[in-house]
Amino acid sequence: MAKQSQSLFLEEWLRSNNGSSSSSNPSSSSSARAIIQAWAELRDSLQLQTFKPNHLQSLQTLLSSQTFLHVADPQAKLLISILSSPNLSLPPQSYPLFLRLLYVWVRKSSKPSSSLIHSAVPVLSRLLSTQFDALKTSSVVCEAVLLLGALSLVPVLSESSKRVCLELFCGLFEENYQAIGSCEGLVPEVLAGIGYALSSSESVYFARILNSLFGIWGKEGGPCGRVSHGLMILHLIEWVASGFANSRSVNKIEFLCRGISETSKPNYAPFAVVMAATGVLRTFNRSVSSSKSLEIYPQVRISLEKRIEAVARDLMSKTGGNSSNDPENSLLLQCISLGLARSGPVSSCAPLLKCLASALLFEIFPLRLFYARAVEYTLGNSAGLGLNEIKEHLDSVLFKEAGAITSAFCNQYVSADEENKGVVENFIWGYCQDIYSGHRQVSFILKGVEDLLRDLEKVAENAFLMVVVFASAVAKHRLNSKFSQETQSEISVRILVSFSCVEYFRRIRLPEYTDAIRGVIVSVQENESACVSFVESMPSYVDLAKPQDSSGLGKMKYTWSKDDVQTARILFYLRVIPTCIERVPGPVFKKVVAPTMFLYMGHPNGKVARASHSVFVAFISSVKDSNQDDRELLKEQLVFYYIQRALEAYPGITPFEGMASGVAALVRYLPAGSPAIFYCIHSLVEKANRLCSEAKTQDADMWKNWQGDSESSKKVIELLLRLISLVDIQVLPSLMKLLAQLIVQLPKDGQNIVLDEIYSLVADSDDVTRKPTLVSWLQSLSYLCSQTTEGEKNEGNAAAAWSSDTLSLNRISARL
Repeated sequence: MAKQSQSLFLEEWLRSNNGSSSSSNPSSSSSARAIIQAWAELRDSLQLQTFKPNHLQSLQTLLSSQTFLHVADPQAKLLISILSSPNLSLPPQSYPLFLRLLYVWVRKSSKPSSSLIHSAVPVLSRLLSTQFDALKTSSVVCEAVLLLGALSLVPVLSESSKRVCLELFCGLFEENYQAIGSCEGLVPEVLAGIGYALSSSESVYFARILNSLFGIWGKEGGPCGRVSHGLMILHLIEWVASGFANSRSVNKIEFLCRGISETSKPNYAPFAVVMAATGVLRTFNRSVSSSKSLEIYPQVRISLEKRIEAVARDLMSKTGGNSSNDPENSLLLQCISLGLARSGPVSSCAPLLKCLASALLFEIFPLRLFYARAVEYTLGNSAGLGLNEIKEHLDSVLFKEAGAITSAFCNQYVSADEENKGVVENFIWGYCQDIYSGHRQVSFILKGVEDLLRDLEKVAENAFLMVVVFASAVAKHRLNSKFSQETQSEISVRILVSFSCVEYFRRIRLPEYTDAIRGVIVSVQENESACVSFVESMPSYVDLAKPQDSSGLGKMKYTWSKDDVQTARILFYLRVIPTCIERVPGPVFKKVVAPTMFLYMGHPNGKVARASHSVFVAFISSVKDSNQDDRELLKEQLVFYYIQRALEAYPGITPFEGMASGVAALVRYLPAGSPAIFYCIHSLVEKANRLCSEAKTQDADMWKNWQGDSESSKKVIELLLRLISLVDIQVLPSLMKLLAQLIVQLPKDGQNIVLDEIYSLVADSDDVTRKPTLVSWLQSLSYLCSQTTEGEKNEGNAAAAWSSDTLSLNRISARL
């Protein structure tokens, strides 16, 4: 809770809560000697009845140490005497300094002299009367507002003097709002003066003071409203309400809340009204959590929430949610979202839910606008997006509080009715589609502008977190027995599709993300139409291989494998599809999944290529289908192209682990004696032969060591050996024959190593059906290999020996 003892100077506390580190107070400080000298010179000025430039410098010296300066009653009396002296001609720039020093005296004096306090009031009244209009510059008015407010809060001030201060205070606002508005740097001082005045006043002045607070930004010539102003208003009212709550001033709380909730004048700035209302709610929410609830709380809460709701409803009716074309509407949307994020729980209503959704999509994560302007940037247009603009947005309080605003949004969503839940869900899912398309485009056209692209991705990464948190809330509250299975499946598919769109921005592993995916996948797995819907949402093969249409692309060359945004999305599909492959009909797999699967098997990123092989494995091993014969036929058809695609890119691109898992799956799950299995084995042997021939010319000692070697040819041979125990008994003779052809052509070292591997494999086998055949085959193979020993020493003679009739295919086949 904001306690009034947190800071002697309310304006400093407000600055610390506005999301900005800027300060109008000088950061330097003067030495004790300089301060003593400054007071001495001011005393000389009064005695000599003259005010020279060095006296103005003395005032500035004192104020440079405001934080550490103590103004005692004697010094205050000196300042008041100088201001009231009829013989002193003070320069206009000295008045703000005098007023600020008096303010320091008022706030830092624990027991100021009553007579001195009362003597200051007529001096200020005369100074600010109509005969001194020429002196009432913007800085004088702002400092006077601050001082009058602080004076009215002094306990020793009489009621009559307090009324004089408050009348002067209200009059300054009502007559000089343009002067106040022109001094942007002193807005915290003006607000602090309002806070002091509200804390000290009785009900008769509440309306006028609140009118000053809400009306100053709504008048022509008033200050230009900003988010920082809104946050200061929120914490100003929190400060005031906290003081009332601590002192149990129920009447004052009621008057304050009534003044906020009943504001409806056309010239009232709605953002100020909203922030004032959320400031009170913040105080009450914290009071309730501390078991210090006031009796008035339930009534005022309802009235304040209805006031915020009315502002939000009016905004939504004017803008439809998109406020980016109007600065005032944009400010109001930002303040509503920040206010709700800082106030704590607020009753759910449709206007607030939609306001928070719009704030997140258009103000906090305005990626669609950024992407459009980034294209303009590449075209050299003046309206293009600049690097400084993105950095400013990243540093803004609005962006830094994105997490709190997302939390408030989800809280509103949970309590909303089904219709409005559906509306904001559509907002978020559509946004995900848009940022996928937009980022895919700009990541291509901003090549070479890495700083701009990197900062855009920082915004998008936080947008990803927002989507995940919201999707988790949707999954938690929508995927239950209250809804039909069809509704649950539809929502699950939309969440998965949206996650695929933002997958590129996932930089860390989030439990919420993983849990949400697990939850929705269960729903999708149980429904074939949902599986089909999800699979068919994947970009088509034609779209994947060409760039996204954009005037900004020009003649730039597009390469699908270098489109990282698209690749991340497809990788998401490749990972999810195996989990629901049983429910994907064969024709859908053939038309939608297979082309993409085969395309990304050739992706240079091993992780992506392995995921493609995993999809193939999942489909080959799947068993459920309404027409099983068609599915089995499709599997065999796909194997032929799969083997071609995998081997043509091996070892350069195809990951061996992925290919090995695919080969193992097809020999396990295709029907016994399938032609596709024979084709697979024959192709693997051919590839091994070719790789061994190439390797033999490059490294004659490659066969010295088998274990731990990463030679691609050895890996293929290992795979073939592994198949000995996997292929069905109908295919085994062909595999043994082809392996024999391969092994006898290896150098002696290679033969010995491979034979040792086969010995171990056969010895460890407990397959009583094939083991006798393997033993006989191994004995014959060992004999054939032993007959070639003498020719190994001469490479030319060895080559002639391998091509001789004695080692012909027919002879090998006969011996086996």
